[in-house]
Formats: sequence, C-alpha cells, structure tokens
Amino acid sequence: MSAPRTLSSTLNASIPIIFVLLWSTGFIGAKMGMPHAEPFTFLAYRFTIASAIFVLLLLAMRVPWPKDGRTWMHAAIVGSMMHGIYLGGVFFAVKNGTSGGISALIVGVQPLLTAVFAGVLLSERLSKKAWLGFILGFVGISLVVWHQAGDTGGWVGISSCIAGLVAVTAATLYQKRFATSIDLRVGSAIQFAAAAVLMWVLAISSETMVVDWTGEAIFAMAWLVLVLSIGAVTLLYILIRQGAASKVASLFYLVPPVVAVEMYFLFGETLSMTALIGMAIAVIGVALVTKG
Repeated sequence: MSAPRTLSSTLNASIPIIFVLLWSTGFIGAKMGMPHAEPFTFLAYRFTIASAIFVLLLLAMRVPWPKDGRTWMHAAIVGSMMHGIYLGGVFFAVKNGTSGGISALIVGVQPLLTAVFAGVLLSERLSKKAWLGFILGFVGISLVVWHQAGDTGGWVGISSCIAGLVAVTAATLYQKRFATSIDLRVGSAIQFAAAAVLMWVLAISSETMVVDWTGEAIFAMAWLVLVLSIGAVTLLYILIRQGAASKVASLFYLVPPVVAVEMYFLFGETLSMTALIGMAIAVIGVALVTKG
C-alpha cells in the first residue's frame, strides 16, 4: 500500500475519534458560558457568528451559492432541527433545573431511535450483533450518568430534552436522506443562519437578551463557535455522508463517558466504579454497532 493511501486511511479512521473528542467539549463550553447569558440569547450569538464565518469563507473561496430553492429549504430544515431545536431544548432544560445527567440520559436514546427509523425510512438493516451493541451502549451511558442524575427540572425540563432528542434524530435522518449532496460549506452557512433566526425569535420573545461578556464568556463563545459549530459539526456531516446514519449515531454513546473524564480532570468531578464500568460497556456497544 502506498504512503498517501495509508495516510488517507489513517485520517479517515481517526475522524470518529476526533469527532467524539470535539463534540464532548461542547458540554464544557456550555458549563462555562451558561452562567453569563440566557440559553436562546447565547445560542443566537453563537449561530450568528458561525454563519458569518462560513459566509466569509464562501466569499473568499468564491464558492457559488445554490440556485435551487429546494437546496436552501433542506439545509434550513436540518439547521433548525440539528442546531436550533436540539441545542435550544437541551440548553433551556439545563437552565431550568434539569441536571446534566438527566438530559444526557434522555438525549442518549438518540442512537437507538435513529437505528429504528433508519431501518424504516432509509432501509438500513442492522445485524443482531449491532442491535445488541445499541442496547449495551445505552446501558453503558446510563451507568456513567446515573450517579449524577439529579433533578429532572419538572415537565418543562423533561419535555425540552425530549424535543431536543426528537430534533437531533430527525435531523440526522433528514441530512442523510436529502442533504448529503449539498456543499458542506454552503450547507453549514445556511443551517447556522436558519438556527440563528429561530434562536433570535425565541430570545426576543422570551428573554432579557443581557449577556455578561466576561473573559470566560468570550472564551466559551469562541470555543463553541470554532471547535463545535465549525469543527465538530463539519466532521459529523462528513461521517453521515460516508456511513450509515445508525452507525454514525452510535458514536454519541461515547460522548457522556468522555465528558465524565473531562469533568474529572478539569472540574474535579468524581468518577465512580459504576461510571468506569459504564464507559467500558459503552465502548463495547459502539464497537459491536460499527462492526455489525
């Protein structure tokens, strides 16, 4: 095998690992940024900045905008669900008292939900080994977050998390079905713009829109825009293009264990033996899904 081909294979194999690592840091960025702004206002600024960066990139690279209105519609729908409703729902729930453990458990159903609907809508077929992997993955993340489940946030928090769960599942399937042919740079610009419009509407109608622009808040915003909205989301769409939606979704099982480890080193949060066992089970589950 030639050196360029070996390097290419190595880079492709590392994309899922890099994606999980980057995506997991979003929870740290949210933990740093949320005390300084209301959720919809914070996300509105984040998505606006991300969209502006992609627009400037498109102009600098002279990338043509799509002339088909349907392309704009597909990208806007994915953006509204993937970024707006999903993140908006989770951020709103956390702001209203839902613990990170509860929100992680609810959103953690996403890989299973994606697998079920991918079989119905995208004709993706999974082996018994893969289904076992999905179940093990959910058991694993449940063990990781169970010790820190905490408050539910009432029906408001639970329903917000469920809305986020449904949105991110639908966005993954919709992206795979209708939007894989859209240029990633163009698609991202439209998606973040659509999500920004949704967040500004919610912020203007329900929040004070006051932001305490401390150094911590600025760092959190910069990190969430550059690392998450641009880096991690781009990798997610690359993975969706390259593989089955259900297999890509299984990677989300690895996020809570990685977050737990990051919280341990950065904020001194404890790691129980139950959590460590859960991490091992989640890794085994994802391995079974990607192999099966």
